[in-house]
Amino acid sequence: MTRGPAFTFTTTLWNTESMNSWVFVSVPDDESAEIRELTDGLRVGFGSQRVLVQINDSRWATSIFPESATGRFVLPVKKAIRRAEGLDVGGTATVTVELVL
Repeated sequence: MTRGPAFTFTTTLWNTESMNSWVFVSVPDDESAEIRELTDGLRVGFGSQRVLVQINDSRWATSIFPESATGRFVLPVKKAIRRAEGLDVGGTATVTVELVL
């Protein structure tokens, strides 16, 4: 595993009616553009990119996915992480996403 650059940002947790059980955060436009440039040709299924993530004291390995409507990457935040960090839809979180290249 090769660790790449890390990006830290503060964002709001959200979900959609069609995917009500899934909660996400969006990677901001500038960071998404930089990630897209750095990972061009490396991304796998559905354009996903492996990452290491930290929100407060919680750290885990997962993937980010491109969102076709906005061009940003989105990160699913599983229930165990939200519970451990006291997060809910509409709340904000400071997120660090480190690329795994």
